[in-house]
Amino acid sequence: MTAAADAAVLGALADYIATARWFGGKGRQMSVTHVRRLAWLNAATSAGVLEAPTAQDEPGSPAEQRVESPRVRIELATLEYDDGTTELYQLPLAYYRSPQERLEHALVGQWTDEDFGEAFVYDALHDRNATIWWLRAFEVEHHDTDLWFHRLEGHELDLDTRSTLFSGEQSNSSVAFGDDSLMKVFRKVTPGRNPDIEIHDALTRSHSEHIAALYGWLEAPAHGSDEPLQLAMLQQFLRTASDGWDLALASVRDLFAEADLHADEVGGDFAAEAHRLGVATAEVHDALAAEFPTATWGPAELSDLAEAMKRRLDEAAAVVPDLAERRDALRSAFDAVTSVTEPVVVQRIHADFHLGQTLRTVRGWKIVDFEGEPAKPLSERVRPDSAWRDVAGMLRSFDYAAHAVEADVEEGAQIAYRAAEWAERNRTAFLEGYVEASGRTPDDGLTADQRVLLRAYEVDKAVYEAVYEARNRPTWITIPLSAIARLTEPPADPSAQEASN
Repeated sequence: MTAAADAAVLGALADYIATARWFGGKGRQMSVTHVRRLAWLNAATSAGVLEAPTAQDEPGSPAEQRVESPRVRIELATLEYDDGTTELYQLPLAYYRSPQERLEHALVGQWTDEDFGEAFVYDALHDRNATIWWLRAFEVEHHDTDLWFHRLEGHELDLDTRSTLFSGEQSNSSVAFGDDSLMKVFRKVTPGRNPDIEIHDALTRSHSEHIAALYGWLEAPAHGSDEPLQLAMLQQFLRTASDGWDLALASVRDLFAEADLHADEVGGDFAAEAHRLGVATAEVHDALAAEFPTATWGPAELSDLAEAMKRRLDEAAAVVPDLAERRDALRSAFDAVTSVTEPVVVQRIHADFHLGQTLRTVRGWKIVDFEGEPAKPLSERVRPDSAWRDVAGMLRSFDYAAHAVEADVEEGAQIAYRAAEWAERNRTAFLEGYVEASGRTPDDGLTADQRVLLRAYEVDKAVYEAVYEARNRPTWITIPLSAIARLTEPPADPSAQEASN
C-alpha cells in the first residue's frame, strides 16, 4: 500500500471513529496515526481449525440469493490527540468484495488491502455473517499468535443462532447471540486485565447468583507490555431482565400519576425492590472481599482521601460557580473523613454503581458492568476502595430517578414533595437491605464513622454530577445542587425545635 493510500485508510478510520457512539474523545481533535492489523479471524479455516459458516440468508430474501461471506479481522487503531496523548481503539472489521446495501449504515470505507485486494469495509459487529466467527472461535477455544479465545466450563454455546447488536451503549459494543449469550466488545483498550472480565471470572467461579455468568473472553498480546490486551467477553444473556433505572422511573411516574397517595400506597412502590437490591449489593461486596485482596486504611490514607475530594471540589468550582457558595460546608464534609478512628477496610468494588448497572430478573437482581468509570485509567479502576463509595453511588441514583422524572413534568410543590418522598423511601430501603445482609455493619445500622464516610462519598459524587450536568445537561444541574444543599445543611437543633413548639 502506498503512503497516500495508507493515509487515506487512516483518515477513513478516524472519520468513522469520530462519529461512533462509543468514542470517548468527542470534542477533541484527533487523528489515527497507526493501525495494528491482527490475523484474519477466519483465516484459520485453511488449517482446518474453524469450519467456515455458510453465509446466512437475509430475512425475507429468496434462498438462491446468497449473501457474500466476508473476511473478518480485528484492527487496533492508535489515536493521537492535539495535546500529544494517545489512546488505543478496537475496530472489528468485515471486508467484502462488493458493496453490501444491508450494511450501508456501518460502512467504514473503501480501500485496497494488501492481503484482500479492493475492499468495501464495514463495522463487523453490525454483520451477523461476521459475528458468527467470534462465536465459533469461542466454541473451539481458538488460539493463534494474535488471538486467544478463553472459555470457562459449564455452558454449551448455541452456534445456530443469529446475532443482534445493541444500539444504546455509550463506551462499548454488545452483541446478543439469540437468547443464549452476549458478547461485549471493549472499544477503548489498554494493556492489563479488564476489571469486567476479572470480576466476572472470579464471581462466576464462586457461583455468585447476582451476576450474569462468564462464558469466556478474548485477548491479544500487547506490544511493549507483558500484560495482554483484553478485547471482549462472552457471558450469559439475561434476555428477559428489566433495567433497574427504567423500573425506578416507572415507579416514580406511577406515584406522580396518583392524586393523593403516598409512595408506600401506590401499586408501583419500589421500596421492596430497593431493599432486595441492597441485599444483593452487600452479598456481592462480601464475595469480592473473599475473592480479591483487601487492605486497611488508617489516618494517612484517610487524609489522602479527603485531600483528593477537596481537589476535585476546587476543580469543579471553576466549572460550576454555584459550588463556591457551599465550598466551606463541602470541605467540612471531606475533612470529617480524617476524624474517622475505626479501621477502614478497602477492597475491589464496582466503582461505577448506579441503577443503570442493575438488571431485575425472575431470579432476583443482577449487577452488571464491573469495568469501572471508562474515562479513568485502568490502574485507578482496579484500585481497592471503600464499599461505601458504591453505596453512595446507588443512593445518588435513587435521588436522580425521582428528580429526573420531576424535571419532565409540570412543576409544583406537590410534585417536588412526592419526588423527595420517593427518593428518601427508596434510599432508606436500599440502605436497610444493605445493612441487613452485610458483614461490615452492626445489626442496628451504620456506625458514626461509617456515616461520615458515606456522607463524604455521596457529596463527592454529587460534585462530580454537578460538573457533568453543567457540561452536558444544564437543565438538570439543580438535581445535584439540591442534593448538595441537603447533604451539607447543618443538622437540626432539637432544643430549638422544642422551643418553637
